[in-house]
Amino acid sequence: MGQNSVRGEGTRGRVPRARELGWDDELYDAGAATGADAADAPEEKDTGAASDTGAASDTTTRAERRRGAGKGAANGGGGTDGRSGHRRGGSRRRSKKAGKRKALRWVAITLAVLILGTAGAGYLYYEHLNGNIRGGSRAGGDSGVKKAAPNALGDTPLNILLIGSDSRADAKNVALGGGKNLRDAKPLADVQMLLHVSADRQNASIVSIPRDTIVPIPKCTGKDGATYGATTTSPINETLGRGGPGCTLTTWESLTGVYIDHWMMIDFSGVVAMADEVGGVPVCVKTGVWDKPTRLVKGGSGLKLPEGTHEIQGKQALQWLRTRHAFGNDQGRAKAQHMYLNGMVEKLQKQDAWSDTGQLMGLAETATKALQVSDELKSVKKLFDLSMQLKNVKMNRLTTATVPTTEWSQDRNKLQMVQSSADKMWAMLRDDIAFDKNGKPATAKPKPGASAKPKTAAESPDSFPVTVANGTAGTDQAPVEGRAKAITAALTEKGFTQAGSSKEPQPRQDTVVLYPKDAGDQGRANAVSVAKALGLPETKVRADAAAEGITLIVGADWREGTAYKKPAAEAGDLPEGADDKATCMDIYSVYKWDGKS
Repeated sequence: MGQNSVRGEGTRGRVPRARELGWDDELYDAGAATGADAADAPEEKDTGAASDTGAASDTTTRAERRRGAGKGAANGGGGTDGRSGHRRGGSRRRSKKAGKRKALRWVAITLAVLILGTAGAGYLYYEHLNGNIRGGSRAGGDSGVKKAAPNALGDTPLNILLIGSDSRADAKNVALGGGKNLRDAKPLADVQMLLHVSADRQNASIVSIPRDTIVPIPKCTGKDGATYGATTTSPINETLGRGGPGCTLTTWESLTGVYIDHWMMIDFSGVVAMADEVGGVPVCVKTGVWDKPTRLVKGGSGLKLPEGTHEIQGKQALQWLRTRHAFGNDQGRAKAQHMYLNGMVEKLQKQDAWSDTGQLMGLAETATKALQVSDELKSVKKLFDLSMQLKNVKMNRLTTATVPTTEWSQDRNKLQMVQSSADKMWAMLRDDIAFDKNGKPATAKPKPGASAKPKTAAESPDSFPVTVANGTAGTDQAPVEGRAKAITAALTEKGFTQAGSSKEPQPRQDTVVLYPKDAGDQGRANAVSVAKALGLPETKVRADAAAEGITLIVGADWREGTAYKKPAAEAGDLPEGADDKATCMDIYSVYKWDGKS
């Protein structure tokens, strides 16, 4: 299951559009597009320094020590001629070092996003950092979800699952999170966010599912070989204890029908360490807040802040990310986590710390120790390559959202997704429809001098077989009986006389037409003709190495009729209550604090 999607992440070949945007298709040659290795790459302007008004004095001292330690290394880097253009003078080695240091700004921003609102950076020169990073299998089971077909430019979306673990297995985590009696308990994935980056790398969205949401969890196998059966009555945060982060990923894939390329995970102590390194993140509360135990509700994060905006770090940052009661519920906590994430990314984009070699070393050391990642990302080099995929996403094109939920019918203390809202969000992700309205449609620009490649014509519809499978069993739906036979009959009427239905169900969220990868252009042309005969868009046609012939799987998104109708969705058309971006958090009355007592 561990498909390596880092090399050429989300791309196919060297597409002119990719170079135009500043990111490369062959990630291990990313410098050719980003300026990390190329002497003729354009310089990137510094955004200027930003004051860290809320940073503690010990953090300032630590940063000053780093700057002193880094002077020698920084002075050894190559210079530029001060213009936004070509480098001149100096050796190739100095040029490469200066270019890579410049690119590390994006490494820092990327890792900050990837580790749930803390922060991080990678420094390519220090190979020992690779030994810090812990890895694990990408998936813990078989969701049946395949990677999306490339768009007209040869690019595919990038999806990364971000996980926050409540594990108390480490003494540092016990000290921060309490629960000494939970040291041997299985960890829970109390924070889960899916980071989706569009195929053109121009917009991104971060989607949360509240931790107590009841979802179908598929069969999973853990790192120790233990097998956990499927269940439909457990909350999504239990997936981490049922096979590790790979099981959490497989559950998300099964729910959404979205192929997830990687996962990244951090625990309590990692959050605190990274918050200390970044020097504080701005957050805001409309009134004072004290998340303390009450007569009716035990526990609480201990978060205590007066009204207004504050820069939080260390243990206080962890308290913010864990607070639930004071923010009303799990949905409120997700909103607060997204506020933290947005504030941190915006702060990093304004800082000039990424040209400070000493500080980069400290950030890199802390980040690589805090992170656990899927095996495909288990090196600083691969994390750097990944960061280059995100460098074009601007803050006004980063959307945070939480899946709308309601009380679970069997337990009011648990949640269930509002299925119609969830289905719409998952369809937007699968079809790579932006969650924001701030973009313009990308247009393909053919390479100068290149002639259009002639399309392969489809063969006669009666000359090749088509297998139709019933995949209409959704996450909370029974399959539609006879669906494969009905679509087979429709194909036969349209001339596909060799069409036949399969007796084996293949449940999946989205309808797809698969053809053998080794069938090449002819196989694709035939598959496209099947899709068009039923009104399916060409994006539903995908190559599959395991396919034995053209196979149409009728998904849960097409439960009736013989002519497919694509669900209507436009950029920014999120269901009500999903977009949760906030400038200041409301506080539940019981936990309001006057700032004095």
